[in-house]
Amino acid sequence: MQLHRISFSSHAAVEDPFKWAYTLEDYGYTGWEIVQEGSQCLNSKNIQNLKNIDETTGLELTLHLPFSDMNLAGLNESIRVEVLRQMKYYITLASNYINLAVIHPGYLSAFGVQVPQAAYLTNLTSIQEICDFAADFGILVAVENMPDLPKIFGKYPDEMLEMLDSIGSHNVGFTFDVGHANTVGLVNDFLDLLSNKISHVHIHDNMGKKDEHLPLGKGTIDWKQVMEKLSDYKGIFVTEMGSVEEGIQSLEFLKNL
Repeated sequence: MQLHRISFSSHAAVEDPFKWAYTLEDYGYTGWEIVQEGSQCLNSKNIQNLKNIDETTGLELTLHLPFSDMNLAGLNESIRVEVLRQMKYYITLASNYINLAVIHPGYLSAFGVQVPQAAYLTNLTSIQEICDFAADFGILVAVENMPDLPKIFGKYPDEMLEMLDSIGSHNVGFTFDVGHANTVGLVNDFLDLLSNKISHVHIHDNMGKKDEHLPLGKGTIDWKQVMEKLSDYKGIFVTEMGSVEEGIQSLEFLKNL
């Protein structure tokens, strides 16, 4: 199998990504998804590195908004405002180079557990604000389904469908994370219910219990079936790996699929 739009993303937050980003095309990648965590975070200094990559490579760039300590469903309004400020900051910084940004839904805090409906509505309001902000730059915001973690929104297909329909923005999309769906045993259910809403796809493997981000073929996901069901999808596939080496393994797996 040959994918025409295949991007690399690393969750490693302590190494300098600009050292390996230039090598991605050599291995067959056509894009890079920049994760706003740790050393990968864009700032006023390293934005020049991103500009150089945009000008000297053919990589299609996308942005993964930050998620550590970021709760879009948080009921402390001052903290939520700061979370939104930071997300808007990264969207603005990257706005000349991307047309899609991935976002995680929020989760229930200790307070939110006591008033889950209020937290859920806050989550919707936060995502809608980010979507509306990004629309001014022509950037689609694609909400990602979550793995089997406690008290987090977006784990299940019907929940994700309701969330997307309720956000109320023309600028909201859906990032289908196959590995996350596998941790709740609902890969096929997601594909059956939301295939017409998929804007972006994350691919990585696991054993069906936790979010391991293994190279493709090292877990329990039936990739042949997944790719057959996604045969009409024309967007980007993003391998989310711990290293470029694991990304190369995943590319080889896809070639032989």
